[in-house]
Parts: sequence; structure tokens; C-alpha cells
Amino acid sequence: MAFNKVKLNIAGTSYVINSADSEENVLKLADTLDRDMKKILEQSPSASVTAAAVICALTYLDKLDKSDSSADNMRKQVRQYLEDANKARMEAEKVKLELEKLKVDIQYLKNQRGN
Repeated sequence: MAFNKVKLNIAGTSYVINSADSEENVLKLADTLDRDMKKILEQSPSASVTAAAVICALTYLDKLDKSDSSADNMRKQVRQYLEDANKARMEAEKVKLELEKLKVDIQYLKNQRGN
């Protein structure tokens, strides 16, 4: 796996990192982090860069946790929909078989009446 060496500037500090992600993606993430940290530092001038980073990390983890929970709920719903669809398909097949049986019975009765 190839790694890209990417130079970042976050909250006034330069970093060089190696990443398997594209440089474009890493820079986009770094820009988001830089913007979020600067917003925190502007709103709380006494906050340190470390405190801003911790607040950002907690915010991102909260979003990730909620996203994971939402994805789990969607997976459960899809699983339930698939189970319901399978039950409906089985019921439809059962009804089709019953219909065919009734058609045979009707034909038999018609034939009996004709004799």
C-alpha cells in the first residue's frame, strides 16, 4: 500500500503526515479540523490549542457514534424489511398454489356436471 506524505497546517502549526488516503482527502480533513479549532479558539480566547483539539475530537467522536447508531438502526430496518418481503413472497406462493388447486377442483366439478 502506497503512502502519501502530506504537509498540513492546523491551528498555526505545520505537520507532515503519511497517509494511505489521497492528498486531496487529507487536506480536506485538515481544513475542516483547522476551521473547527479556529472557531473554538475564537469563541474561547483562553482555550489552548490542545483544549480545542480535544473539543474537536469529542465532537467528531459524538458525530461518529450517532452515525454508527443510525447506520445500525437502518441495517436492522432493512433486515426486517427483507424478512417481511420473504414472508410475503412465501405467502404469495402459498396463495398461488391454493389458486391452482381451486382451478383444478373447478375444472373437475365442471367436468362432473357435464357428464
